[in-house]
Amino acid sequence: MRAELKAAPALLDEPHADVFKSAMRNLAGGVSIISAGRGDARSGLTATSVTSLSLEPPSLLVCIRRASPTLAAIAAHRAFGVNVLSADQRHLAERFAGQTGISGAARFGDADWPALATGVPLLANALAAVDCSLERLVEWSSHAIVIGRVRAIQMGSSTGPLVYWRGHYGEITLASDDELVADLRYLELCDPDNY
Repeated sequence: MRAELKAAPALLDEPHADVFKSAMRNLAGGVSIISAGRGDARSGLTATSVTSLSLEPPSLLVCIRRASPTLAAIAAHRAFGVNVLSADQRHLAERFAGQTGISGAARFGDADWPALATGVPLLANALAAVDCSLERLVEWSSHAIVIGRVRAIQMGSSTGPLVYWRGHYGEITLASDDELVADLRYLELCDPDNY
């Protein structure tokens, strides 16, 4: 059975910012805390715009609003951390997103934030904490693309990740190993190349 294609909607010359924002809210993303600075000059924010960039050398990028104090701390200290959150760390995501009224170094309050290679604070019980030195900062309109070279990684719990989709936090839960194997066998049986 073939799916019928619908006529494409009329394209706008330049989509309105609200339309673009609505479209991007459909892109589910893992939730991380970007940390920078030291001591009372620590700063952090919640981000979903984090991605791996290269394996050789290991590097990643994150997009940050140019007016952010965390971006200023990254530029000043030439280092940052990416702390991948688990589903049970939603309260930290909300705090570092500014939803609790807590700001600055006080956001780091009730969690353990040791340092690894670069000295930036890394969340001890994150799914993964990635310590990066700043390689390049590219300014683009209201945001900056921050490229970091991975200097150290600390792996944490193996619980499910915190995700963000359409303005809400959620989690991903995996089926048991037996259910996953059954699903993979089913997909293999459905593959037309196997006939």
